[in-house]
Amino acid sequence: MKTLLLLRHAKSSWKESHLTDHDRPLNKRGQSDAPRIGKLIVQENIQPGLIVSSTALRARSTAEAVADFCCHPEAINEVRDLYLAPPMTYIETAQCFPNHLDRVMMVGHNPGISQLLYRLTGCDEDFPTAALAQIEIPVEDWGDFCETTRGELIAFWRPREL
Repeated sequence: MKTLLLLRHAKSSWKESHLTDHDRPLNKRGQSDAPRIGKLIVQENIQPGLIVSSTALRARSTAEAVADFCCHPEAINEVRDLYLAPPMTYIETAQCFPNHLDRVMMVGHNPGISQLLYRLTGCDEDFPTAALAQIEIPVEDWGDFCETTRGELIAFWRPREL
């Protein structure tokens, strides 16, 4: 059994209109929500062995803030293909995770991350910024994870509820 943690990036800023979407930073709320999720991960004892993040600044910054609380920053891998990715890209990325890792976190964007949650669990949750889903995936090897795999939503946390 593997555990997939899905984290939508924290709230980003629209203040600097000259920036591309890919380069938007976190706003103040995002800067406070991301560490709260890191603390939650420690409290729930669900620290990932690896964090895989979109290369977008808001996703990378979220991953770094979470990692500061729950694991080593070296545990973050950036994957360009996760930027605004559809669900299948997340699945294909997960198929390459090292099998010795039983728990991995993916940091990404909507709508793909909420569509992935629905595809895996059938749960149609509102997936706000900095929300975290814990999903049990019934595979022994990440390479066996595929588009027909159905997981179980164990927990779902929204920052405003913490």
